[in-house]
Amino acid sequence: MKRLKPCTRQEAYNADITYGTNNEFGFDYLRDNMVRETDQLRQRELNFAIVDEVDSILIDEARTPLIISAPSTASGTAYQQFAKVTRQLKRDEHFEVDEKRKAVSLNDTGIDKVEKILGIDNLYDSGNIRTLYHLEQALRAHALFKRDKDYVVSKDGEVVIVDEFTGRLLKGRRYNEGLHQAIEAKEAVEIQDESMTLATISFQNYFRLYNKLSGMTGTATTEAEEFHQVYKLDVIEIPPNRKLARIDRADRIYKTEAGKFSAIIKEVTKLHKKGQPVLIGSASIAKNEQLSKLLKKAGIPHQILNAKNNEREAAIIAKAGQKGAVTLATNIAGRGTDIVLDKDAKKAGGLFVLGSERHESRRIDNQLRGRSGRQGDPGETQFFVSCEDDLMRIFGGDRILRVMDRLKVEEDTPIENRIISRSLEGSQKKVEGFNFDARKDVVKYDDVMNRHRKATYSMRNEILRQADISKRVNEFITSEAKALANSPLVTTDKYEAELTHVFPFDEKTLDKLFDLPYHEFEKELVTEAKKLYEEQEERFGAETLRKIERDIYLQTLDNFWMEHLETMDHLREGIRWVGVGQRDPLVEYRRQSQRIFEQMQRSLRHEVVKALFHARPLTEAQLAQAVETDLTRAARSSVDNADRITNVEEFSEDDFTVKTEAAEKAETNKAATKRKKARKAERQNKKKAKTKKRK
Repeated sequence: MKRLKPCTRQEAYNADITYGTNNEFGFDYLRDNMVRETDQLRQRELNFAIVDEVDSILIDEARTPLIISAPSTASGTAYQQFAKVTRQLKRDEHFEVDEKRKAVSLNDTGIDKVEKILGIDNLYDSGNIRTLYHLEQALRAHALFKRDKDYVVSKDGEVVIVDEFTGRLLKGRRYNEGLHQAIEAKEAVEIQDESMTLATISFQNYFRLYNKLSGMTGTATTEAEEFHQVYKLDVIEIPPNRKLARIDRADRIYKTEAGKFSAIIKEVTKLHKKGQPVLIGSASIAKNEQLSKLLKKAGIPHQILNAKNNEREAAIIAKAGQKGAVTLATNIAGRGTDIVLDKDAKKAGGLFVLGSERHESRRIDNQLRGRSGRQGDPGETQFFVSCEDDLMRIFGGDRILRVMDRLKVEEDTPIENRIISRSLEGSQKKVEGFNFDARKDVVKYDDVMNRHRKATYSMRNEILRQADISKRVNEFITSEAKALANSPLVTTDKYEAELTHVFPFDEKTLDKLFDLPYHEFEKELVTEAKKLYEEQEERFGAETLRKIERDIYLQTLDNFWMEHLETMDHLREGIRWVGVGQRDPLVEYRRQSQRIFEQMQRSLRHEVVKALFHARPLTEAQLAQAVETDLTRAARSSVDNADRITNVEEFSEDDFTVKTEAAEKAETNKAATKRKKARKAERQNKKKAKTKKRK
């Protein structure tokens, strides 16, 4: 530490090599696409990434979204209500759970039960969309997410996610789409407000932004196909530095979980007496603590390591390789952990890794095995499995159970059979294949959103780096004027209001425009719009107007991008139903998303032009009031994991700012009302005559 010095993020990223976590790199990328000045940028070009434990980041966490959000709406009452509803529903009687696909759905009896509880006639009526949303999340929280496996509840009443691959607590992370709130309601803790997404990207899409990508891991071979198909990366296997001396024993299969646990305690007792250190791997915190109680009952001293006490991880691991040590751990002690053996432990046979059940992924099991036999050390590994384990139960364990029943095998008597072990690995391959197909399908949808993100961020970056965007603004003004000239409302009484909503022309200009023949109207409208732009430049001054234009553009783009993220989420959720009409959901998703994105671009142009032409210098009193209002608003909200950027841009050197839309609208309406009362009859007669002539 003596040779290290503090530095800014810009300095860190400007170094030849920057070392950090995937989370920080991803969040810095998102933050860079929210700043308003170039000197606030952190990262430079994404050129070359070397990812340690690459399979964990690019496959296990590929779909993990990094989200910068702000508080949105409080809806705790609804979540509490539906938590009460789901407590009255019973599995199989009211709903079915597909554990292979991790999905839950109501059956007909369940639908009737819910309709009766809520007092509604048709649960799937179009007016019950929010009801279905809350019900679905409450059901998922109730049936699919288990305490001390998928999440823990901290001492201060916070629901914290447990990483299924590493066993660590993911503090600060929350399930999205209301699922986290549903779990909080289930556990009867304080329900935090839902959030509005400001920016998001998955690890998968973030690392694909790098020009060159590489990585390293000890367990990539089983996922070689996915690395090639998704990331265009080849897997090269490098021989170990020293010959592997570890013995990997066949799995022991037991009839029941109780019998398996009894056998584990007997085996650990025998190894402990022998002086051989043991690392027991468990799949969840609940099983971890259950085994700990059994070890205590048997009088075996041991250390327990899981997400609840991971602050002691280094101290526990440091002693795990000593003679007679017994360490009980979740996946925390899997990937990357180096357990150093003392001399007596090596003589006793090295580290014995005992897996208390198989994980869905072979890579996670291989990571656990890999804690033993490192750098040529002796060691042994063996998995203890029961027919009641989740993996066995879901993928054919009942067949093995029937065989054991016919043979009258005792519950604590194991079967060690290579054929059964291969069958178990076959089940793991099925799960891996299913997960791979699901990720491939998700990538196809994500690629659509990723194109929108790249286009939007590229546009934003271009504006951010330009001091003068008047050329683009002029193009926007011309396009908006032409669009208004060809509006469907042009022959109706509502057209004047639509026109002045964007271009605040005076009465003289409006009379001039409406007196023109239709074929000259568009050209003259563009000319008058450009004159308005010149008036704004005179009103503010060229330098200040350039700043206003840039700030309006960036702020409007950010607002529309947030709305677009929410819209695309809703589209993604509902698009699967088009399959009922024999249409490909992916094709329909691409088509509709492109239409939505193009509409966002048109709306962006419209709002930028409108805001620019309605901007006025404020008096000192109005300036003070505007600043006070925005400071109050900023104090009420915060952005998770990001620098907060306020919505007000002050130009103190000129004492100018942009009027709030509400204030401008109020003044415009007041003036317009006075004018219209004076000459309403005259105007209506003239417009009727012109309309008749155009028709």
